Amino acid sequence: MSDIAIVTDSTAYIPQDLREQYDITMVPLNVIFGETVFKEEDLTTETFYEKMREADELPTTSQPSIGLFEETFHQLGQEHDEIIVITLSSGISGTYQTAVAAGNMTDNVNVHVFDSEVSCMVQGFFVLAAAKMVRKGLESQAILAQLESMKKKSRAYFMADDLSHLHRGGRLNGAQLVVGSLLQIKPVLHFDNKVIVPYEKVRTAKKALAKIFSLLDNDAKDGAALDIVVIHANRPEKAEEIAAELKGKYPATNVHFSYFGPVIGTHLGEGSIGIGWVETKYK
Repeated sequence: MSDIAIVTDSTAYIPQDLREQYDITMVPLNVIFGETVFKEEDLTTETFYEKMREADELPTTSQPSIGLFEETFHQLGQEHDEIIVITLSSGISGTYQTAVAAGNMTDNVNVHVFDSEVSCMVQGFFVLAAAKMVRKGLESQAILAQLESMKKKSRAYFMADDLSHLHRGGRLNGAQLVVGSLLQIKPVLHFDNKVIVPYEKVRTAKKALAKIFSLLDNDAKDGAALDIVVIHANRPEKAEEIAAELKGKYPATNVHFSYFGPVIGTHLGEGSIGIGWVETKYK
């Protein structure tokens, strides 16, 4: 049994088999439809998007409770000396701050909380790299230093299909929503200073995707070793098409396939597409 446990939240969207393979503990965020609260892990993406289409009001989301984190840390502390927690960006959720507070309240184990400053499977890349470093015998401070190094070269870009979700979340005002919808504007979004903001606004989904491709091309040139992920919000066919194109274009990279689960999907909306990448550290 390793002296270091790895914990993340559900928005990393790491498949259960990989979590089990690398002994990763997952703490779920919540999705709220009306007065009904669901743990994110209890909603399949298909069920979630179907419920969102049928709901009179769009769902909301909430972070894990401090008690859930504290309980998780206490249980892991019975078998581990240290815990590394990797959360989604502190700029879009209070999950990081809650994990820090719970760690300070836990006295049977040393808790280190790492702000990935992203979300979805790009966050998952940090988690998997940390788990692999644990297996290689690295100490916690060395792992955290490697994660900070990875963060500097990580990228995540998203293309929202429906601007109304961005408007509801405060990313677009009413005038921008009307004009953007009429002009078919598809904002390319990215994480900047821990929050999701427009990177560039372009006309049509095709041009938005081409813009993301050009950004990836800058980092993938010269055969750079990257882990790339194509992320979709209930658009598997389009995501598979993009993934196949990337595999052919960048044979030296590892191309993965993932999804926007209920929590992130609530804010981006159905039909969104994302592409993210990090420099490959551990296989």
